[in-house]
Order: sequence, then C-alpha cells, then structure tokens
Amino acid sequence: MRRNFLTEVLIPSLFAKREGQPQAPVFPQLSDSDVGLTWIGHASFLVQTSAMSVLIDPNWAGWLKGIKRIRHPGLSMQDLPSIDLVLVTHAHFDHLDRKSLRGVAANQPIVVPFEVGNLVHDLGFHTVHELGYWESHNHSGVCVTLTPCHHWGARLLHDSHRGFGGYLIQAAGRTVFHCGDTAYFDGFAEIGRRHPIDVALLPIGAYDPPSGREVHMNPEQAVRAFLELGARYLVPMHYGSFRLSYEPLDEPLERFLTCARAHGIEDRIRVMTEGVPLVV
Repeated sequence: MRRNFLTEVLIPSLFAKREGQPQAPVFPQLSDSDVGLTWIGHASFLVQTSAMSVLIDPNWAGWLKGIKRIRHPGLSMQDLPSIDLVLVTHAHFDHLDRKSLRGVAANQPIVVPFEVGNLVHDLGFHTVHELGYWESHNHSGVCVTLTPCHHWGARLLHDSHRGFGGYLIQAAGRTVFHCGDTAYFDGFAEIGRRHPIDVALLPIGAYDPPSGREVHMNPEQAVRAFLELGARYLVPMHYGSFRLSYEPLDEPLERFLTCARAHGIEDRIRVMTEGVPLVV
C-alpha cells in the first residue's frame, strides 16, 4: 500500500506535544585524561576536555522547514560553556542551522567539509576551515579529521556539490568519532584502522524515509558499523528529536538495544539523556 508522508508523519507531528525539557547544566570536573559528552539532541553534541569545549552540529531549531521538533533540546543555548571550536558535518538543515550557529558564534573557528564554508562565513566566526577527506585541523590541542561517509550534502536541490562527512576528534589522549549522517558503507573498518576510537557517536534513526533512498543507517547497521570501527563505546544519536521518516518514534532505540544484546555488547552501549553529561 502506498504511504503518505504528509498524513502519516507531518500532520500528526504538528499536534504532538514536545517532550523533554532543558536540563540545569551540571558539567563535571574533568581530569586531564577525561572527555565529557553532553547530548543536546538529534546530532548535536558538546564535547569537553579539561581545557577545551567543542560543539558539533548545534541545532536549537523548533522547526525544520515545516517539520516540528518533537523533543526539546536538552540544554539551553545560554547555559553553554564558552565554546572554543564548532564543527558542522554537512549542509542539511537538521545539521547546519544558521540561526543556532549565529547564536553560538563568538569569534572562534568553525570547521566544515569542502564547499560548505560559504554557508557560515557571515555568522560571526573568526575563521572558517574547509576540510577534504582525511584532512585535519589542529586547534589548541584538539585535532579534528574529516572522514568519509555515505550520504549527500545538498543544502537545496541545485547545490549538490557540497561536501559531507564525519569527524574524528582527538584530544586529551582520547578519540571521539561523530560520523555525521550516513548509510552503512564499507568505510567504517578503514576509519577504525586509521585511528583507535574510544567513543563512536552513531545515528540509528530516519532509516525509512519517504524518498526511499538509503542514506541513514538502521539500528542493526549502526551496531555493525560500531563493531567494524573497533570502538570502545557506542552512543546512539539522530533519533527522537525530529520525525524525518516513517518508522515509529520508539522503534529505533528498541531495535538498537535488542541488536546490542544479541551481539553481547550491552556493556559497551551508552544511551544518553539529552542535557545529562557523560564522562568517558
């Protein structure tokens, strides 16, 4: 039977009450070898060391071109610590929100993939660094490397030339991998071979889109990607904040946890609550 995204997803979402509330920030005291993670929601994360704060794909938007946010961000923008570096994985509206970026810009640098820089030049950042795949940028003890993924980067239909990817973030002797948006592809093992990874932030939602395109991992593929990366811990993301595809809201996490149990890796899973920091 043919499905209708408007009547099955968009219209019901309009009437859904937004869940969750911003948390009062209680950022932990970090030792020189600690990394603190705070999930803001969707693909937005705050990554902290004792010396630096890095913000990834910041998005406080209540709407994405008619798609309603159905969970509040877990942290208010005004409660952020001073941000030293901002990373954006690609140009899609749920990852590159210009209003949110303007709100966090404080004359610090921002890192984006190739052909994305012109979307952020006017927002208040000191410098814009565009990276190609496997290129790195170093800033005050943090090394950021753009990794390949299987996705697409168009902001609008006519600008499909824009880059996209994930980031390896190396700081305090630890490595956090944020893979951005991606379908499953054969590059995860290569990423893991190049860099030992402590924590992998991997998407588990939006795998049943109205377009039918294979551009996001399902929960089982996220577990497979994690095993191929050889990472120590897995944090699921990209679910629960915006309903971008047909699957029920509670399905991604349920399927993910079932698959993790089947592979015997429950002790390596860290399911985060928006706004509640985790030290790894």
